[in-house]
Amino acid sequence: MRAVLSKVAGGPESLVVEEVMDPTPAKGQVVIEVKAIGINYPDALIIEDKYQFKPERPFSPGAEIAGIVDAVGEGVKSVRRGDRVIAVPGWGGLADRVAVPADSLIPIPEGMDFETAAAFVMTYGTSYYALKDRAKLQPDETLLVLGAAGGVGAAAVELGKAMGARVVAAASTNDKVEFALELGADNGLIYPTGPMDKAAQKELAGEFKLATGRDGADVVYDAVGGDYAEPALRAMDWNGRYLVVGFPAGIPSLPLNLTLLKSVSVVGVFWGAAVARDPAGHAANMAELMDLYKAGKIKPRISQTFPLEKAPDAIKALSQRQAMGKIVVVTED
Repeated sequence: MRAVLSKVAGGPESLVVEEVMDPTPAKGQVVIEVKAIGINYPDALIIEDKYQFKPERPFSPGAEIAGIVDAVGEGVKSVRRGDRVIAVPGWGGLADRVAVPADSLIPIPEGMDFETAAAFVMTYGTSYYALKDRAKLQPDETLLVLGAAGGVGAAAVELGKAMGARVVAAASTNDKVEFALELGADNGLIYPTGPMDKAAQKELAGEFKLATGRDGADVVYDAVGGDYAEPALRAMDWNGRYLVVGFPAGIPSLPLNLTLLKSVSVVGVFWGAAVARDPAGHAANMAELMDLYKAGKIKPRISQTFPLEKAPDAIKALSQRQAMGKIVVVTED
């Protein structure tokens, strides 16, 4: 079978596509014939050894997949050959076939295609865990989303609206802000790209405050980091919750005196670890997300698809922050 392999640490250009041996299912495992793979920011980090997990090389990136159960290992009773399923292996997904634990699978709902299924779990799972479990977002609160056109940001916009919040979308271009407004955001603003000095950060804080209203944001969903973090923190209301989601613009240093003056909580969001620690809570969240999908309140927007041989280009497009919504790799042309 084909697999996209990371043999040395590096950017997307370091990846190679090679023929490797097909996997066989161990006890409690199934082998999935992969149809589509969702591309996420951790895919760009893991191949450069910058992610929390560092698999032994060679390995395939690709954290979430959708496909058909092709083979069933000993003791597996929960799924059968031919079932349409989603899996989130963390890595290894950019291949024609992948072996995964059977008890980790999520059935694909009727009417959901493989591309949509592959783009669903990580972004909505992360954002729902962030907004529901970590921020405890309430109806009529104001949610400011940084990076609102990216995968998790777009999911946060949709989920914020589904949860009854007023959503302000912030992104780097007019097209991205318009995209977030189409997702349901109530207001939007364009923030500058590149490094900002203190004067520029103060000006951006004022723009955030103007966009979120007189009292500021109750919840900030920060999937960007860098110089955007402090302005967003300055634009928060009393008892606000600042969600730390990702750092494509760099890891920020927050002035903690602001958290004291505003009684703001800075809350980390590590969805992958939360899933491992609380599988029952994760299963409940996924069931609620599938209900929201069936009700038409959320739906992944796939901006680009790439064939498996062009998977390095897919990761490059994401790492250069070109995507609006999700990028998906498909195994069949």
